[in-house]
Amino acid sequence: MTNVYSFDGILVFGLLFICTCAYLKKVPRLNSWLLSEKKGVWGVFYKAAVIGTRLHIVVAASCVCMAFYLIFLK
Repeated sequence: MTNVYSFDGILVFGLLFICTCAYLKKVPRLNSWLLSEKKGVWGVFYKAAVIGTRLHIVVAASCVCMAFYLIFLK
């Protein structure tokens, strides 16, 4: 089990946050409600969704590598 205070915990949290925001961007009601702001604190969700949709191959590969690391190496 990883905790948030370790480096790999922060990486897992970041990857899950980016994947979740990219998924929420595909849902029309949540897209207009959660991802409408592009600046400020709520803009973090928008920026994570943009990263997840534009770099979806890199994010997916990172998730697979992180899963392999957590299951087999840690």
